[in-house]
Amino acid sequence: IITGSASVAPLAEPVMIELVGLGTREQRWQMRIASVGAVGDMRRLVHLVDHSGTYAAERMRVDFVANASHELRTPLAGILGFIETLADPELGKDVETRKRFLKIMDGEARRMQRLIDDLISLSRIEAEKYRLPEAAVDLSELTAEVVGVFRTSNGDRGREVEMEITPGLPAIQGDRAQLSQLIHNLVGNSVKYGRPGTPIHVTLGEGPSGMVRLSVADEGEGIGPDHLPRLTERFYRVDSGRSRAMGGTGLGLAIVKHIVERHRGRLDISSVLGKGTNVSILLPGAPTDDTAIKTRA
Repeated sequence: IITGSASVAPLAEPVMIELVGLGTREQRWQMRIASVGAVGDMRRLVHLVDHSGTYAAERMRVDFVANASHELRTPLAGILGFIETLADPELGKDVETRKRFLKIMDGEARRMQRLIDDLISLSRIEAEKYRLPEAAVDLSELTAEVVGVFRTSNGDRGREVEMEITPGLPAIQGDRAQLSQLIHNLVGNSVKYGRPGTPIHVTLGEGPSGMVRLSVADEGEGIGPDHLPRLTERFYRVDSGRSRAMGGTGLGLAIVKHIVERHRGRLDISSVLGKGTNVSILLPGAPTDDTAIKTRA
């Protein structure tokens, strides 16, 4: 933008101004004003650059570091406190007290381990997000494998996981380890937060345009509509106390979202309070030989 006025004083150096709230409250702009032409020319060049994306990314980074630090600091403080208590010669003699404290310390240490594992997984997935996986994965076989693990390792609740797979589904072009983690996270959430005694439905079937649809539905308390848009944010919890008590890290659905994005799929979450939650994922099938030839051509 070039402006001019006889009443404007000449600029010796360009002027940089940060603008907040131009457009929307969250937008950030940088305005640069410089003189144009020879000395004495009153025209000004006004250059506006939208820095909203950079600002949002920096804010997410700061929030992520703060949340991760808090999530690690809380169990660490508990462990250190119990170590200090057990170091007391008198308290250390009480076998029952020592066993109880050691059990709590073990639980807090494992919570930290789960959080660190999830942070590492999220970092790896994000690093590979622009590289489409190349392997063909039999999602039917993988889903049956994961459901089998839950049925055998989660007691009565695990046996409430029901599975329905449509025969003859195409393979998925994907990363088998990441897809396994995706299914584990979704079924694990339903096992944790679904109402005990109710079934968990895992369904794998055909989707539109040659895609495959994976759905995991529970009959739990459901999630309010205000929470649904934020469920895939890192460390976001609908009920912080209950989530931590269940061993949740607050990163499960964030990991699911990034895995789906890397596989060029789509994630949808629907829920009704008092009835339950359904998570549906669409993943593109692996290209056939004919498709691959056309793509290379």
